[in-house]
Amino acid sequence: MTDNQETNVTAGAAPAATAAPATTGATIWLTGLPSAGKTTIAHELAGRLRTEGHAVEVLDGDEIREFLSAGLGFSREDRHTNVQRIGFVAELLASNGVKALVPVIAPYTDSREAVRKRHQGEGTAYVEVHVATPVEVCSERDVKGLYAKQAAGELSGLTGVDDPYEQPESPDLRIESHQQTVQESAAALHALLTERGLA
Repeated sequence: MTDNQETNVTAGAAPAATAAPATTGATIWLTGLPSAGKTTIAHELAGRLRTEGHAVEVLDGDEIREFLSAGLGFSREDRHTNVQRIGFVAELLASNGVKALVPVIAPYTDSREAVRKRHQGEGTAYVEVHVATPVEVCSERDVKGLYAKQAAGELSGLTGVDDPYEQPESPDLRIESHQQTVQESAAALHALLTERGLA
């Protein structure tokens, strides 16, 4: 009986060990202008986290629009709805031990704050990162050709050009991606996650 009791004590202590960093979920939201470098940084960080044993998902804004928010436009209301849907999925993943990396513009402060409050209400870690690349640099990169289309009059409602982008006033981290490499940007974010016990 003594042996069984000792076994039970050991088994009872096991759940505490599951609080290892690799099982701690979090949402890391990278906000910034189109072509700021959000997705590139997210994928760089995701690779690093995976090699460390973390479960990671990158919630790409374009993919979400195609599969989860099809039919939504780019009005303020539709953008808000899109951000809330992404925030819901991210929190669901994060609350189940996944690092949810979200490289999504989310141009409005109130939309981002609603996502943060959802996470706070659920007790789920949430990190807001502002990829603060100036619009001039973004338009030069123009990864998807959006700035060129806007300049040619083929596109309207481009965030940061002819549609608002409300910069975070106090993000958890601000990355000047135009002044450092992708690896340096991802390393800065990784350092923050490590500091908070999330990596």
